Amino acid sequence: MARIAVVTAAPPLSEGGHLVLARVLVRALEEAGHQAGLITTASNRFGRQATAYLANWCTDVGETGSGDRIDQVITTRFPSFAVRHPKQVSWLNHTMREYYDLWDDFSTGLSPRGRLKESVRRRLVHAADTYCFNHHVKSLFAISSTVAGRLKRWNGVTADVLHPPAPPRPYRCDGYGDFLFFPSRLTALKRADLAIRALAEPVARELRLVIGGDGPERVRLRALVHDLGLDSRVTFAGYVDDAALVDYLARCRAVVFVPRDEDYGFVTIEAFESAKAVITCHDSGGPTELVTPATGFVVEPTAAGVAAAAASIMADRDLAERLGQQAKESAAGFTWANVVRKLVLP
Repeated sequence: MARIAVVTAAPPLSEGGHLVLARVLVRALEEAGHQAGLITTASNRFGRQATAYLANWCTDVGETGSGDRIDQVITTRFPSFAVRHPKQVSWLNHTMREYYDLWDDFSTGLSPRGRLKESVRRRLVHAADTYCFNHHVKSLFAISSTVAGRLKRWNGVTADVLHPPAPPRPYRCDGYGDFLFFPSRLTALKRADLAIRALAEPVARELRLVIGGDGPERVRLRALVHDLGLDSRVTFAGYVDDAALVDYLARCRAVVFVPRDEDYGFVTIEAFESAKAVITCHDSGGPTELVTPATGFVVEPTAAGVAAAAASIMADRDLAERLGQQAKESAAGFTWANVVRKLVLP
């Protein structure tokens, strides 16, 4: 039995997939016979990144509160990998994306002075990340090939890909209902507007969509639905808890998950566990690593592309069931026991 600390950085009073992953990993380590616990470190707002890296650097992960030695550390979200431990494994969710693949989007709205200032910070963060990956991390994993590719491009380091299984929930399939389900936080990168616009295409004019989630895009998306005349066919379910999520997944015909360059996204593997096919896009990143012609559709990131796939699966319940069952079988290859075997050092 080893004493293992799972370390993730998180802004105050926030939730997210990285915290779900970290908590489930702790549980999986305990089920494998290890003593495990979660340490949440600093992840500061823009302008205070240096203090966040320093706080992680100074965080003592060598001993438990009772003075017992911590045998290994597993880090996830930036900048938790700045902690120092001789046996650190990083299973990276992502680095600070605004300073990497989202730089163009982020910097476009900055003033010339702001862009110069953030450019300096960006270079420093790149240097700090690369140093930590090369000097603090004994073994580096990424949650997807998408994340691994970013690490290779920007930091010059190689990470093994280790896809996370679905969080342990009582997934089930109650059939293949008369609606598509879009479960995601409502932010621009998740592209709920693409799913909505698909319903306005002639081929999809009879389809229904349930959007499960909340976020800063909610008001704009509601206005879009109204402007397109889709009020009777698009339902905003708001925030859905675990029980509601499992229920919608159990009853929907298929899942629509069309983000732009997603790190991984639990949505895909959770849909698979519920025996549901997934419609995603060629530029969606992580989901495209799991969705195949046998388990769903990977289409062009256009309303017409999404609409054609949605119309196909809504017109053919047998197709939905066939793809869903293949998806369920595919999900069986993802286990937390395998994750633990790969992440725990001898």
